[in-house]
Amino acid sequence: MVANIGALISKFEYERVLDSNPQTKVVSLLGTIDNKAAIVTAEKTHFSVDETIKKPGPNGRRTPIFFQCENEYSCVNSIEELKEIASNDIYYWGLAVLKQDMEHNPTAKLNLIWPATPVHIRKYEQQNLHLVRESPELYLQVVEPYIQEFFDQGRLKWVNNILYGGAEADRVVYKDFSEDKKDDGFIILPDMKWDGVNLDALYLVAIVYRADIRSMRDLRPNDREWLIKLNNKIRTIVPACYNYAVHADELRIFVHYQPSYYHFHIHIVNIRHAGLGDGVAAGKAFLLEDIIESLGYLGPNGFMNRTLTYVIGDNHELWNRGLKDAVALQLEKDGIPKLPKVVNKFNQVVD
Repeated sequence: MVANIGALISKFEYERVLDSNPQTKVVSLLGTIDNKAAIVTAEKTHFSVDETIKKPGPNGRRTPIFFQCENEYSCVNSIEELKEIASNDIYYWGLAVLKQDMEHNPTAKLNLIWPATPVHIRKYEQQNLHLVRESPELYLQVVEPYIQEFFDQGRLKWVNNILYGGAEADRVVYKDFSEDKKDDGFIILPDMKWDGVNLDALYLVAIVYRADIRSMRDLRPNDREWLIKLNNKIRTIVPACYNYAVHADELRIFVHYQPSYYHFHIHIVNIRHAGLGDGVAAGKAFLLEDIIESLGYLGPNGFMNRTLTYVIGDNHELWNRGLKDAVALQLEKDGIPKLPKVVNKFNQVVD
């Protein structure tokens, strides 16, 4: 029998803070559950409102006008305590305690990874970031062997559980699958970063059934039409799934490189959602529209012919498996002098 998150969290024994981000309001804690490593991530939830009053705009779409705040958990109605910090002319600052409710106004969203591997711990731990120019040769020498280990070690079992084993079936937003056209199929479900409630923070992921594409690197010009159809389906399906509260042109659709797992998947986010940190930043997110456009100009080997520039943390396994040395060589080749050893903000000596 699979334990529920409440039972597991009650046994969590805290060890240390992995990361705390004041901008995204997220904290990641490392600890143990039953003597096995566990990571708990807590994120402050977005403020909720009851209803958006709308009226038809000039293009026929209903345009938000203002927010109604009618129940006891919405907007200012939920304030239980209020303390002024300061004021100046027409400006006032204060701290508030809001009335909480699991259905209408939960305090935070919790994610749990258990048992957590060393790879998970490195991913969530605060770290220095580096810009890498990954040439096709560097990909073949360093990255591709690392990807192969994902499959050899069975680290994608959870993806196959979703695609074929019925895992998380109650969370699936949309499923497009048939045995005779399996390679055209995909499944859409909420990302762990979304609370599943507030549409301003909408975050979905589409996982394809094709197993031959592990990352953006494997895309070729003959995949262009497939991606166009996939992009159009996503922009058609997602708004309909949420009663058109979000529109096709309000979806940011992108791919990560490096991805967190090597089975091709696409991120779908409400364009209003800014609190994603580097998840939507240049050097991490590549817009699907731009990928499709690039495939119209790249040669027959597609993205395998391109040098890709991206950001990677020094806790990522790839950094110490060759990317660190490659970056040092790139800087030397570019004529950029090597910096003297310094102590960074984490009290670590770095080159």
